[in-house]
Amino acid sequence: MFGQTDADRNSNRGVLAAAASGLSDFIISKGADVDRVLGICHIDPELLQRPTLSLGLTNYCQVLEEAARQSGCDNFGLHYGKQFKPQSLGLIGYIGLCSSSAEAALQNVVNAFPFHQHNTLTRLVDKGEYYRFDYQVRHGGILSKRQDAELTLGMILNLLRHGLGKNWAPREVHFEHPRPEHWHEHCKVFDAPVYFDQPYNSLLIGKSSLQRSMPEQDQTLLLVMQDAIRRLNVDNISQQSVVDRARSQVRQTLTLGEPVLDDVADKMGMSPSSLQRRLREQNLTFTVLVDKVRCELATHYLQQQQLPISEMALLLGYSEVSAFSRAFRRWFAVSPRQWRQERQH
Repeated sequence: MFGQTDADRNSNRGVLAAAASGLSDFIISKGADVDRVLGICHIDPELLQRPTLSLGLTNYCQVLEEAARQSGCDNFGLHYGKQFKPQSLGLIGYIGLCSSSAEAALQNVVNAFPFHQHNTLTRLVDKGEYYRFDYQVRHGGILSKRQDAELTLGMILNLLRHGLGKNWAPREVHFEHPRPEHWHEHCKVFDAPVYFDQPYNSLLIGKSSLQRSMPEQDQTLLLVMQDAIRRLNVDNISQQSVVDRARSQVRQTLTLGEPVLDDVADKMGMSPSSLQRRLREQNLTFTVLVDKVRCELATHYLQQQQLPISEMALLLGYSEVSAFSRAFRRWFAVSPRQWRQERQH
């Protein structure tokens, strides 16, 4: 499932390996066996030394989660991001550093991000007095991505602090995932209020200081970096499968209630009948797809010990906890509470 093909390694079908700069050393510093971590995630250590080659996005998100487990450092991504210098990010980092101002750096990074990492939403939303920088992995096959989210927002924080000063802080920080046990560390790293179970991973950034110039602004080098990152993607047509896209849309609509075929198809730019036909080609129905997504998410949420089962039911689109419990018994023949207790021992 997590292996990489030759095509994956030779073009950007995931994320540029610069995003894992220094990862091996950081894993070792946290006391984990780096060969074991990389081996479990099917990542060639030599690939990490070549920043313009690509890691599969599933492999990348998995290796961060596995490093957190193997090291016992629950906030692995947060700490990895805290020490991640913008220069280490390779092309996307230098696109930010060479920009004329902090505001331009944000916008240029957002514009270039699809070339740096595929199947991912990045955007800058104008909210009047402030911008909201949103980040969200939208690969339907990736369920656990907390460490990546904390790492990425830390990278953006460091880029902005490079231009605005080491004491600069966002107004607020939002994460999609449930609140972890050591969440106070997040408040210290970002020096801002941090909220969990949010629609997107976001930084709320006041506009007042963003006109400040970036210290290494260089328009010529910026154009070179922008051209270089585009060229890496010229021959790459990286499209998610219809099933993965549908899974992503279902996951995004679950918190609003029961997913509706017509709504999901509309967001995918397809007719309901076309989506049904494409799912049938993969021996799936929309109902079965929704059920599979809920089942996968349920086991993920149950591993978040601090997340109440009642909240879990709402996150999975169930109007009542009893409906969630019935579904869970159908999947695993035990209650959600029993499942959680069995994995604590």
